[in-house]
Amino acid sequence: MTEREKMLAGLLYNCGDPELLAQWHRAKDLIRDYNRTDSADIPEKDRILTELLGGRGKDLWITPPFFVDYGSNIYFGDRCEVNMNCVFLDDNVIRVGHNALIAPSVQIYTAFHPANAARRFGPPGGTAPLPSARPRPPRSSLGTTSGLAAGLSSCPA
Repeated sequence: MTEREKMLAGLLYNCGDPELLAQWHRAKDLIRDYNRTDSADIPEKDRILTELLGGRGKDLWITPPFFVDYGSNIYFGDRCEVNMNCVFLDDNVIRVGHNALIAPSVQIYTAFHPANAARRFGPPGGTAPLPSARPRPPRSSLGTTSGLAAGLSSCPA
């Protein structure tokens, strides 16, 4: 099982895996470009979102700045709006239904790190390349015709 497969299955995984790091860096480059694109350049913004996201419906509006981990695990329905300064840490799937409104500074997290240092970093003097993480809950969904209030954080328990 690859580290990506473990991540999407909700298992403990190594976030320093070369495949995951390549996807993470790709997403960081795309989201940087999105956040820097002129507000009126809708075709370029649409192109970047189509490349970044796992899937999207019609009439998606995301006001920068917007931040993601991988982007490819985020799916939007039709007629969605995400206001500025939102963070979607998509170590697992985030689904946003049709007609969803997400207020400024909403944060959706799908991963957590073990609180025990030895589980997170390995034993003292170990050679773990990077901390491990575990997505939880396995999926995060926002239903159709719904919204999230400003400043809300959705975190794994």
